[in-house]
Amino acid sequence: MDERVSRRRFLGMVGAATAGVVAGCQSAPAADPTGRIDDEHLPPSTDAETQFRGGLRRQGVYPEATIPTDPAVEWTVREVNTGEHTAAKASPVATPDGDIVVPGDDRVVRRVSPDGEVKWTATVEPTSRGMHGTPTIANGTVYVGAYDGALYAFDLETGERYWRRKLGDAIGSSPGYHDGTVYIAVEYYEPSGALFAVDAVTGEAVWSSQRPTNHPHSTCAIDREAGRIVVGSNDGMVYAWTYPDLEFAWTFETGRPIKGPIATADGSAFFGSWDRHFYRVGLAEGEEEWAVESDGLVMSGPSVEPATDTVYIGSHDTYLYALEMGTGEERWTFDTEGSLIGCPTVTSEHVLVGSIDESVYAVEKASGEEQWSVGTAGEATSTPLVHDGDVYFTDRAAKSYLDARYGTDTAGDTATGTADPSESGALYKVGPAE
Repeated sequence: MDERVSRRRFLGMVGAATAGVVAGCQSAPAADPTGRIDDEHLPPSTDAETQFRGGLRRQGVYPEATIPTDPAVEWTVREVNTGEHTAAKASPVATPDGDIVVPGDDRVVRRVSPDGEVKWTATVEPTSRGMHGTPTIANGTVYVGAYDGALYAFDLETGERYWRRKLGDAIGSSPGYHDGTVYIAVEYYEPSGALFAVDAVTGEAVWSSQRPTNHPHSTCAIDREAGRIVVGSNDGMVYAWTYPDLEFAWTFETGRPIKGPIATADGSAFFGSWDRHFYRVGLAEGEEEWAVESDGLVMSGPSVEPATDTVYIGSHDTYLYALEMGTGEERWTFDTEGSLIGCPTVTSEHVLVGSIDESVYAVEKASGEEQWSVGTAGEATSTPLVHDGDVYFTDRAAKSYLDARYGTDTAGDTATGTADPSESGALYKVGPAE
């Protein structure tokens, strides 16, 4: 008997046998299957090819990446984000063979080539906010959550839907993948929430914890060395479980929502809170190691670079901060003149960050000085992707926003880096100017 087929049958039997008995759940979520991952993808890989923020620790650092010195917008794919919701938008990710996958709040996942060709599109079920989470790519599959409360698996080559797993009422976070399991934070209307572990092949929920008491919009981090999985929630708490055992470990309270992703490094969790602070908290016991106050809410997630002992994070106060990793001491700040909602991306020499002042900035990470900026049509709230020397990102620009901001007859010049306001909610590619 073929080993992979045997494993598939085993997984199917396990999924049927455990319906209604998922740990931490009153009952297992409805499956809503529309397809199955092909046998050729089995057994599942240990690690993902692509994850939000570069890996399970969500550190957002790419030490080999470089950016254009003289940037220009090469192309845009329009109407990616057209909704009114102002939360940080989904970020583009690279496929193993060089394309880009990006979801939008229009309910559409797109695979786009480096020259701007849309190779396929896939749509999630009707929901007013589409997708805000960034996909994980593993096993030749795109995993992404949506605001209909479901986790989806799409074929990377064709966009075919393998399965849809209804887990809750909304998903605004990004999935994490390890060793055949997808981890995702889920929201309920009550408000309450949960953290789920889902079999990457079958879509069956294999574990959950409903400890979060408010919408967990935050993206979880898994630190295998520290043996912890952690996630934030709108109830102002960080929740931690042991990993891989998934036993509850501790909570840490800030008092205001924690909406951004958690990052981990050197045995600690790094994150921001709407209580206007940046935090470092020990993963072992959940004890505060330092807290640094900003002048605004903190929705941005941190980039943590142990090699330079630096944490980079934005705030609603319009500043990008570089903090000493061990103490939280400020090294420099950079003012974008607009709130920073998305996460920064750190390369070999620069920090990239989008702002709601309708620009994406490249800042020298050693000095905090601006290298360049590129104008956008709307608010730049996704996390920039640097891939093969080019920069990709999305902005949010609903028609009502553009009409109010520019007027219906206003147009810009993409050749000079000022975006055309008709290019609402676009995916941008920025490369070297010719």
